[in-house]
Amino acid sequence: MKIDIYSDVVCPWCWIGKHRFAQGLALLGDAVPALQVQWQPFQLDPDADATPVPLREAYARKFGGAERTEQLLGQMQATARAEGLPMDFSRGQVRVTTLQAHRLLWLAGQHGVQDGVGEALFRAHFELGRNLADPQVLARAGIEGGLAADDIQAMLGSDLGLAEVQQGLQHAHAIGITSVPTFVIDGRWAIQGAQSPEAIAQALRQIAAERSEAAASDALDAEDGCGPDGCRV
Repeated sequence: MKIDIYSDVVCPWCWIGKHRFAQGLALLGDAVPALQVQWQPFQLDPDADATPVPLREAYARKFGGAERTEQLLGQMQATARAEGLPMDFSRGQVRVTTLQAHRLLWLAGQHGVQDGVGEALFRAHFELGRNLADPQVLARAGIEGGLAADDIQAMLGSDLGLAEVQQGLQHAHAIGITSVPTFVIDGRWAIQGAQSPEAIAQALRQIAAERSEAAASDALDAEDGCGPDGCRV
């Protein structure tokens, strides 16, 4: 089962959803099929650049004022902490482009450590209030997630992974991804949002059943087809 996780590292519900999805998989126990998980890029704010803007200021413009901003941040922080995630919006978070962070996740994918690097990026932003467009912050998160320092510096000093990330962003738009997190299974089924672990487990059970039915149907179709010795009647 291939799972593409469309996410942005400054999306609070993506961090919550990441942990709920893992809990949903745990609920399935041995019923979980072999998984191939790949993090895919998405930008909540594609117009952001590397110039830091206070997050509260950016949210106030986007959501209609300071009062609404405080309400939203408070709700998200409370939800995250109830999940055991140390989200803290008092740490001076800033709005910046996440393009370089997605390049780091792409590099992590080449080395099989996307989950660890993704977690380090989420923590850098939400727990520590670090600037995810800062190369030193990215390097630290990459090392914490399991990447080698030399590989990170080689990427940061070049355009390595840029074309692949841009292609991934275009693909997300082409297949209709408009909100994150979105979990796409085998390019055919989608689970949207930070749903409860129980809901995720139930959805995956249903998808696994449909995959089995589709495989059985394909096998029957193959048996009824024509081969080198003729056609079945």
